[in-house]
Amino acid sequence: MKIIILGAGQVGSSVAESLVSEANDITMVDVDPKRLALLQDRLDLRTVTGNASHPSVLVNAGAHDADMVLAVTEHDETNLVACKLASTLFNTPTKIARIRSTEYLAHPEIFSTENFCVDFAISPEQILTEYIEKLVEFPEALQVLDFASGKVSLVAVRALEGGSLVGQQLQELRRHVPNVDTRVAAIFRKDRPIIPEGDTVIEVEDEVFFIAATEDIRTVMRELRKMDKPVKHVMIAGGGKIGRRLGITLEKDYQVKIIEHNYQVSERLAEELSDALVLHGDATDEALLESENIAEMDMFCALTNDEENNIMSALLAKRMGAHKVIALINRRAYVDLVQGSRIDIAISPAQVTIGSLLAYVRHGDVVAVHSLRRGAAEALELVAHGDARSSHVVGRKVEEIKLPKGATIGAIVRGLPRSEGLFGGNLLSGDEESAEPARPVQVIIAHHDTIIESEDHVILFVVNRKMIREVEKLFQVNVGFL
Repeated sequence: MKIIILGAGQVGSSVAESLVSEANDITMVDVDPKRLALLQDRLDLRTVTGNASHPSVLVNAGAHDADMVLAVTEHDETNLVACKLASTLFNTPTKIARIRSTEYLAHPEIFSTENFCVDFAISPEQILTEYIEKLVEFPEALQVLDFASGKVSLVAVRALEGGSLVGQQLQELRRHVPNVDTRVAAIFRKDRPIIPEGDTVIEVEDEVFFIAATEDIRTVMRELRKMDKPVKHVMIAGGGKIGRRLGITLEKDYQVKIIEHNYQVSERLAEELSDALVLHGDATDEALLESENIAEMDMFCALTNDEENNIMSALLAKRMGAHKVIALINRRAYVDLVQGSRIDIAISPAQVTIGSLLAYVRHGDVVAVHSLRRGAAEALELVAHGDARSSHVVGRKVEEIKLPKGATIGAIVRGLPRSEGLFGGNLLSGDEESAEPARPVQVIIAHHDTIIESEDHVILFVVNRKMIREVEKLFQVNVGFL
């Protein structure tokens, strides 16, 4: 695909790196020539310096024959205008805009073809808030990812001493949880992937990815490790866009404290939040943390715009007794360095966000993409179309599908309305024209003899992103069917 990315910040750079590796033709636009030069030194892409909302800049970037425009600058208005220009002047097929303001997101009619012509709007801050909310809800997990409108979850946990399955073969899982169907999709041991077989033995410190119906994930977790006590007390460092959203989301169900160093911001937060306690101060102030009973905190979330500050405050909170600490870190090298150390979870905003963008770039009917293990692996939700003649997967047992080594079909969801996919629909418009009559939704954990039917949502785990293209080809139907 020929893709123009507007904005070479963290999100834009991460997306470019991912898409270039998949042999796409990428042009990056930014106002900062130094930022573009750094990208061009390490990636095979073209760069254009200029304002993304100027028609002449889009012309120089090749908008006349682009397949897609990804407007991910830091300014919502620039992104909206760029999408409008791409549609009006160049008839670009797909326009995606990064939107940070909740004011715009609250009025989806802004994105319609009569207005700014945005096909898909993504909000990195909202995606991050929902991601962290899941980690608060399931404190034992390293990642919790939803598929098929929340009916299926893929969960990563670290196997700890005392878990009833540690030291046992995977085939024992069915005996331990006889009433729950689940599947281990992958195991990472000392950063190396292990393809799970029935006789694979789970070891202490293994990172285990399992898939199950969302309602069953706590039951499966219990077999892999001792459960933590439910989270009650949460402290958030940073009252910016993400910290504010998380505070609003959590304050009804948890006792929340937010530390914000900017006095004006902390005042605004105190007015917006009804139950959370807002504190004006520095999250690396040991005296402040002690006076606010940091040792009683079940979860400490360092979410400021300064990643060094996040690392230091998370380390300090952990040393002073916080049960679990999470730090938001932009630089991938830092994330790899601190993940699994004294900091329990290091979150890369770009890696969490990138999946939402990749879903629109993938070939075939891709509903969701999630980046795993800081971009090394991926989980996808694809919709199977066609019949046994036109498809490589429909009408076949899982064991008959020629998946590349390292790719695993974890679950199938049957009976979801077609409008919940991306096949010919606009998620923002709420287009229900293709929706079929409601039928019972089934969550089927995939086994070797499970047969895939047309319109099934198939959830796959891929341990190496290099396999993605092979997987996508399997789900593309023959031209005759279309």
